Amino acid sequence: MITGSKELIRDINSNLVLESIINSNPISRATISKNLGLTKATISAIVQELINKNLVMEIGSDDTSLGRKPILLSFNQNAGYAICIDLAVDTLSALISDLQGESCRLKQVKTPKYHEEFVPVIIKLVESLLEDTKNTPYGLVGITLGIHGVTSNNKIIFTPYYDLTSIDLTTELSNYFKVPVFVENEANLSVIGEKTFMYDYPNIVNISVHSGVGLGLMVDNELYNGFSGHAGEFGHTIIEIDGRLCPCGNHGCLEQYASERVLLQEFADLKGLDKVEFDYFSSMYQTGDRDAINIIHKFVKYMTVCVNNILNAYNPDIIIINSLFTIYFPNLITKIEASLTSRMNTFDQIVPSALQDTSILLGGICVAIKSFLGVNKLQLSNMKDAMKTFHSNQ
Repeated sequence: MITGSKELIRDINSNLVLESIINSNPISRATISKNLGLTKATISAIVQELINKNLVMEIGSDDTSLGRKPILLSFNQNAGYAICIDLAVDTLSALISDLQGESCRLKQVKTPKYHEEFVPVIIKLVESLLEDTKNTPYGLVGITLGIHGVTSNNKIIFTPYYDLTSIDLTTELSNYFKVPVFVENEANLSVIGEKTFMYDYPNIVNISVHSGVGLGLMVDNELYNGFSGHAGEFGHTIIEIDGRLCPCGNHGCLEQYASERVLLQEFADLKGLDKVEFDYFSSMYQTGDRDAINIIHKFVKYMTVCVNNILNAYNPDIIIINSLFTIYFPNLITKIEASLTSRMNTFDQIVPSALQDTSILLGGICVAIKSFLGVNKLQLSNMKDAMKTFHSNQ
């Protein structure tokens, strides 16, 4: 039982009411009262306050033939905007959306080569997206940064493939834009995005395969970070004793064999090239190039090891693999499943990411929105329309 001051109880109840409206949009006052076990007078007072704050709107009457028709309430998703930036090794991808994760616009720029360029480039990128926020009650409500490395307590702890640890991004950007700024591991944001928009399971593992290999872990509906933010750094589990040197200091880490960065570089080396883009690799694989086929065999081999270890360590409801390899070639999931020969392996689903390269961005949008609204759970199921809007604005 929660006890405390009247103000605390009212704030808790207000957040619960707002959460109910967002997640059951639209909904009547009577239904909220029934669901939360609060009096109709309490609900009415809270709803009026939310209306005054421009967070909730009355949108008409419910279609019922019994008695007085209740007025339906809807969340005002246009009250403000949130931004997430995926700070990938090669590209900065910024997404701005309304408070429902819709009306999205994307902009991308090259990742700066030098750490002193990051803040000016990010500021310019954010400012280029802010035109749509000027005529809203709250404007920009928060910025989330997806970091390809380890984060803890809203700080960047370790980034193996670019230098961000020497920059206080949260302070500099927060001081400039006067809004909260959050930094979070990209795999964590990815699993938040998948759970919020696509897969509402209590226990989810999201394998993020990009420059490295990371895990986003959802345990009993809560993001699991571990003692110091290092939980989910599965790319730094050792699969080859005395293997390849990793920037983390170990030898034989998984991501030195299974990441997109490594596998594409191996393919480039086989072709005598300095570097290849995924589109070129994809076209070669589809034409039956033997080197490309061997690279895919390696990916399946190491992902099978990864999935097997995850199943034994976490036993999740669902495993999501977010990689260009599985996005462009979803049949690889079947190959991975067929390679899982242990009689101990049990799982509901292994699936490729439905949100693809937007999962990090949408997860970061959720972080900023939840902080601004003070709600614990967002379940935004209208993803088909959101994705349609997103792609039309790219």
